Amino acid sequence: QVQLIESGGGLVQAGGSLRLSCAASGRTFSSVVMGWFRQAPGKEREFVANIKWTRGSTYYADSVKGRFTVSRDTAKNTVYLQMDSLKPEDTADYFCAAGRGYFAASNYYRRSDYDYWGQGTQVTVSS
Repeated sequence: QVQLIESGGGLVQAGGSLRLSCAASGRTFSSVVMGWFRQAPGKEREFVANIKWTRGSTYYADSVKGRFTVSRDTAKNTVYLQMDSLKPEDTADYFCAAGRGYFAASNYYRRSDYDYWGQGTQVTVSS
């Protein structure tokens, strides 16, 4: 079993920045891909970004490309989502997820690609 705990959410003005963290613990397995998803009220959960744990390769949704950066600290078993130039439409609950990823990061953007999920952290961007 893998446990994921997100932190770092909050309220920020449009144009501001936040950094989310996702601390992972529990069983480990090879070829891990770590993903970030978000879910706005009344909407489906959508893919934001992911990172291959070993190689560090990344993939982003078009809506956040150039504004968000995903990274990981292997020593701390933590994944980060740096969010810059935030917009009101970025308001959502943000979830960290882990799954098995043997191929390029761009292959893993579906909810079904991930087996473990955190409880989420809320991000609110005011206009």
